[in-house]
Amino acid sequence: MILLDTHIWFWWINLEHHRFSVELKESISASDRVAVSCVSCFEIALAAHRGRLSLPLSAHEWFREALENSGIELIPLTPLIAARAVTLAEVHRDPFDRIIIATALEENTSLASLDSKFREYPELTKILIS
Repeated sequence: MILLDTHIWFWWINLEHHRFSVELKESISASDRVAVSCVSCFEIALAAHRGRLSLPLSAHEWFREALENSGIELIPLTPLIAARAVTLAEVHRDPFDRIIIATALEENTSLASLDSKFREYPELTKILIS
């Protein structure tokens, strides 16, 4: 399984594959399971609400299309993920990024992200695909 960071999910669904390295695109395409953290829904809805990105549908409809029709799984926030998120290295304080990272660690999966801050997390050394 590969867990997609929010921006990767948004670009993947919107077919903006030119933003990815060949390795990243091939890794996602070849994966038998692709997933996103539930907090990615919040991040996209908030960015759309604040005008930082444009959705062709309401956020609710976009989520339905981006999950049901794509085969991408939604990973819920669990107590284990929440606890793991607060014990990560103190790289930065964005709680949503920390939850996404903790989700990948708790799910024992690779994490696809182009966020430069993610490279600073020692916990991601062997699982980050960028």
